[in-house]
Amino acid sequence: MELGYGNCVVHDCLTSEIEGVFSFLNNAWISETLDFKFLLKPKDSNTPCFVEEGPSRLLVGGALQEDARLALFRLDSGEVLEYQVFVKADRVSPFDLAASWRAYQDNFRPSSVRWIPDVSINSAPQTGGENGCSVGLELDLEHYVVPTPATAANSAHVYAANMTENPRSLICGSGSSSYPIKEMQVIVPDPSKIFQSSGMVESKSVGTFSPLQKQESQRGLFVDRGVGSPRLVKSSSSNIFSTDLNLDNETKNSMPAAAGAVAAAAVADQMLGPKEDRHLGIILVGLPARGKTFTAAKLTRYLRWLGHNTKHFNVGKYRRLKHGANQSADFFRADNPEGVEARNEVAALAFEDMISWMQEGGQVGIFDATNSSKERRNMLMKLAEGRCKIIFLETICNDRNIIERNIRLKIQQSPDYAEEPDFETGLQDFKNRLENYEKVYETVNEGSYIKMIDMVSGHGGQIQVNNISGYLPGRIVFFLVNTHLTPRPILLTRHGESQDNVRGRIGGDTAISEAGELYSKKLAKFVGKRLKSERAASIWTSTLQRTILTATPIVGFPKIQWRALDEINAGVCDGMTYAEIKKNMPEEYESRKKDKLRYRYPRGESYLDVIQRLEPVIIELERQRAPVVVISHQAVLRALYAYFADRPLNEIPHIAVPLHTIIEIQMGVTGVQEKRYKLMD
Repeated sequence: MELGYGNCVVHDCLTSEIEGVFSFLNNAWISETLDFKFLLKPKDSNTPCFVEEGPSRLLVGGALQEDARLALFRLDSGEVLEYQVFVKADRVSPFDLAASWRAYQDNFRPSSVRWIPDVSINSAPQTGGENGCSVGLELDLEHYVVPTPATAANSAHVYAANMTENPRSLICGSGSSSYPIKEMQVIVPDPSKIFQSSGMVESKSVGTFSPLQKQESQRGLFVDRGVGSPRLVKSSSSNIFSTDLNLDNETKNSMPAAAGAVAAAAVADQMLGPKEDRHLGIILVGLPARGKTFTAAKLTRYLRWLGHNTKHFNVGKYRRLKHGANQSADFFRADNPEGVEARNEVAALAFEDMISWMQEGGQVGIFDATNSSKERRNMLMKLAEGRCKIIFLETICNDRNIIERNIRLKIQQSPDYAEEPDFETGLQDFKNRLENYEKVYETVNEGSYIKMIDMVSGHGGQIQVNNISGYLPGRIVFFLVNTHLTPRPILLTRHGESQDNVRGRIGGDTAISEAGELYSKKLAKFVGKRLKSERAASIWTSTLQRTILTATPIVGFPKIQWRALDEINAGVCDGMTYAEIKKNMPEEYESRKKDKLRYRYPRGESYLDVIQRLEPVIIELERQRAPVVVISHQAVLRALYAYFADRPLNEIPHIAVPLHTIIEIQMGVTGVQEKRYKLMD
């Protein structure tokens, strides 16, 4: 709804007239839904007259009766000008009209943060405005620590390989009959024979069209991108296609739970790509203690968060279950035929499990092992023939300090040395194992590969890419370029309580309440203490004033506004309470209740949409080497937190992110660790 007389700005004196129009509409067309605009014209002429509202022209009154629709302006000279009001009506939803009216009321008062630049820094503390006692903090910040949820991001205390996929070939799933114990027999291809593709057309990327593909397999696809809006706007997830398609289960299962670019890429892959290219296997390559498992875990978390069904298969976990954890360095010698056969066997078992999972709907399998010889990699390529596309991901590290640190962490955390009481004995055994691998190590020069050279420090390095193209491989390369192991904290917090929080309304752009102002001062003191020695830290906010006002008392750090950090767009429901939505829009309310992840507000966003626009934020958080404080909104922080905590997509809309609480995510070489501080009730 546009409110204005000609090109006049609407001010307080129009309120009664506008309310009169609402009353007039309600009385005259109670069953209709109208949008209206005001146009001023001279009383005795049809020529438009545009009146500039200002100190010289003041709106003093008017009437909106059937026979007298007039607006009166007084000049400084005292002369009163009279204009006729015309109403132009268009059919829209009454909820759209009401939401626009609320938006007008909320935004009538100019924003408190207009004209603040997107990037700013205030190096000197502001004077005044603080009530010393009311905003004081305990000297010990641990006083504010509260228990973290059971599903918190605390992978730093768990050996990364233990968090990978459970070997279904060797054990039963937890109480599940769908994963029976298999006999320990697997056909291991002869790795001495060079792999040939047996007439297959090579596809250079996931989703590339092959001329030999059968054209009849290129059927239309139904992508679930959000539910809702059956009445006002045609839902982008309505079943337009679902009744016309009979998709095979594999195609349905392999479509990601995603929106935007990810969904578009998935459609291209399914409709144009060879069938084996619907599945992608990332094969890790590298010597022990080079960060393979850590890299695989981060990549798995990233792809899952984007909506791709991804699993991490660690061959070491299979080896320990099949042959025990107490294998000495001799087991890994290249001239030990029994050891070589045993290791090839468990590698083939793990790979077959990965392929079986892909055939059940999995999209990206990450195969974590040394795979340090061409013979081993040739074996895996033959196992993948016609079943999935594979890309080798090699990690190379030449920094002896980083290697030594990783070795010591492995002795402390790996189950291989859990029963070794003497640290030095375990350390020497692992170094002997490493020497056995180094003797036969062959760098990757075949097939499609990504080679990371000295990238883990975050200070330069190289990344080499060969025969890689397509959306998903491209996103993987971009992610790997920006990831590193530098320890640093990331602080996540919602804005201080806003006026809409007090009223129970969603969306909007209101200022913060008195409680919110108090929290902003406490937050400033907390940040000053927690990041006292971290002068390279930065403060990120959304572009909405409640986050910017919350960050205002924080001094000495750059402040950066991100449009991507804005709250989920509630569309026509912006400014409404959930009770109002339930009463006036019951179909929308029920659609949201059934599937909060995919539900898209009419003319607004879904959680999947929010995840897509947050991807640049995640990439930049991974790239940063200094602490970052993110002041944002509930839905946005739920999505960001889910990435670090590796939470499933369907849990994101239900993650608890309370007001006036700080979630500290500590990122580093050992994984992700979480701590929470509650500064106010």
